[in-house]
Amino acid sequence: MGGALDVDRLVTVIEDFNTVFIRLASVQKLNFSALSVLHSLSRGGRMRLTDLLATEQIKQPALTSLVSKLEAAGLVSRQPDPGDGRATLLSLTTAGEMVVQSRHADRVAKLARLTDRLDEHERVVLADAQEVLSQLFAIARDASAEPSSVHESGRTRGE
Repeated sequence: MGGALDVDRLVTVIEDFNTVFIRLASVQKLNFSALSVLHSLSRGGRMRLTDLLATEQIKQPALTSLVSKLEAAGLVSRQPDPGDGRATLLSLTTAGEMVVQSRHADRVAKLARLTDRLDEHERVVLADAQEVLSQLFAIARDASAEPSSVHESGRTRGE
């Protein structure tokens, strides 16, 4: 089990795991993009559409249309931005939060069934790995907030 980190293998394992773990039965006929928007609003709180564009992998016209559909379905609401009267803030409604919580609970149950099939040593290794994966997420989140002029090496262009 030990040894040097093989990043290519790690990526493949994460991709394989996601094909099983991320795909749950559809909820209220919502597609992956709609569920992603709900999840982003749940994690990030109220945000402008332009801020939501940074987390989603779709263009602004498509996101605007999607948010309108989610609003019509009672899952997302819009409120005026108190800091800018021209802008609106998007947030989850109670129904939208229930969809997110239901999906989370389904994933917890599914992962619990899978981890029950591991032996004690494998569970300890997985517990350690979850801390490392959490740290990797924090690094990725912080890196995405850095100015684009900084390379992954930490050097500014032209150095």
